[in-house]
Amino acid sequence: MIVKTLLSFLFLFTVIPAQDQVAVRVIKAVTDLMSPESMKSRGTQTINTSSGKERTFEFESYSGGKGESTLTRYTKPAAIRGQAFLTLNNADDIWTYFPRTKRVRKLASHAKKQKVQGSDFTYEDMGGGDVFISKFTPKHLGDETINGDLCWKIELIGIPEQDPPYPKIVMWARKSDYSPVKLDYYDEKHFNSKSLFLSDIQNIEGIPTAMKMIMTDHKERSSTRMETLEVTYSWQPPKDFFSERNLKK
Repeated sequence: MIVKTLLSFLFLFTVIPAQDQVAVRVIKAVTDLMSPESMKSRGTQTINTSSGKERTFEFESYSGGKGESTLTRYTKPAAIRGQAFLTLNNADDIWTYFPRTKRVRKLASHAKKQKVQGSDFTYEDMGGGDVFISKFTPKHLGDETINGDLCWKIELIGIPEQDPPYPKIVMWARKSDYSPVKLDYYDEKHFNSKSLFLSDIQNIEGIPTAMKMIMTDHKERSSTRMETLEVTYSWQPPKDFFSERNLKK
């Protein structure tokens, strides 16, 4: 049994090119970093539209099961206080709640590609889990320096059968701690449709955490800034926390 396992391991790294071995290792580390067992945070979301208008929201966000389940509830402004959305199975299942109607509604499967509150983040973008591993094939494109940090440049090609959120993503992850600092998202026409920049990376409870994220939509010429005000990874979700019933609280 031990010999068989060893041979399988050696075969795996023999058939995978060296550059892809690096990519697999980096993406695994990035996924582990970005998908902690659980998390509770409070932050702001500022949307800048192409017309120059600006809207700011405050929200509470929770995740569990290494990002497989998330719940986000808006707290400000008063007009949207209490609005919430729940994602399960890495955003394959989504429920929303609106206080005015007091109704929980499950969204259609294609809705995961819709924008959240008119921002430049989709429901899939807000999810977590092992999406980079399960839905993409990685390739190491070399090393580049971003804002003074030496980074691995990793290309992620979507696996069509796995319904990837984007056909292609190019990611830059810091060599010092595997923190991603930039992601370029490409559409079906190979156009760099969106870019995500992560900054102010702080060590929170032993985990490198980007306190600021800016998503820019190159087509719409809009951007959304997400800033984390508080975050903890020691929070444990109560029983049935990630449920339709809890959306109304």
